[in-house]
Amino acid sequence: MNLADKFALVTGGAHRVGRAIALELAAKGANVVVHYNQSSQAADETVEQARSMGVAAQAIQADLRSQEAMDELFADVDQISPALDILINSAAMMERSDILNSTPEDWDRTMELNLKAAFFCIQKAALRMRGGGAIVNISDIIGLRPWVGFPIHAISKAGLEMLTKAAALELAPDIRVNAVAPGPVLKPTNMPDERWLQISAPSPLGLPGRTEDVSRAVIHLLENDYITGETLVVDGGFQLT
Repeated sequence: MNLADKFALVTGGAHRVGRAIALELAAKGANVVVHYNQSSQAADETVEQARSMGVAAQAIQADLRSQEAMDELFADVDQISPALDILINSAAMMERSDILNSTPEDWDRTMELNLKAAFFCIQKAALRMRGGGAIVNISDIIGLRPWVGFPIHAISKAGLEMLTKAAALELAPDIRVNAVAPGPVLKPTNMPDERWLQISAPSPLGLPGRTEDVSRAVIHLLENDYITGETLVVDGGFQLT
């Protein structure tokens, strides 16, 4: 896929990894809709930077855990462009939990955003991809190898891995669906720098990654028309340790 003049929706595109992906798409000449929930200022800043690259960009707010809000998001997308070429499912949350003390509310809060919203965004996007398109889900190495303290998040991302494969099979040949599973690429807010370096030190490359490493992996999956149903792990070999 040549990304120039394509129309892309990036959920969770206001900041962090989503922002890097939206800006990488803009740098490739794609027009972008930057979805956000609460980060309105960050979304506006991302849109302004994308526009500075000569593409059309717009921010749209929606709580993807609400079906009504999701419907309104895609109705707004329809007003901007008659067709959608690219969907990046980046919106997600990661909460610490444990199996013995987690509540049904904890489960629903994560699953509704990380998995259910991704499923229905794929459904709605695919119906708008006239003549074909490409979808990339932002997964997590925790979905491939669980970490203690994040069971619900791990299960949601493991579900996203299967959703990627199921959607790739069902939507082929016109729509390709892939995933990127980042490792330690963005330091959590309030985590000391020393602790962040300790987390990535055991990996073969010995360094944390960058959001740009993820966004470039996304671009690779979009541009290569012979890849579908795959997960590209971007973790500096972290899984090997």
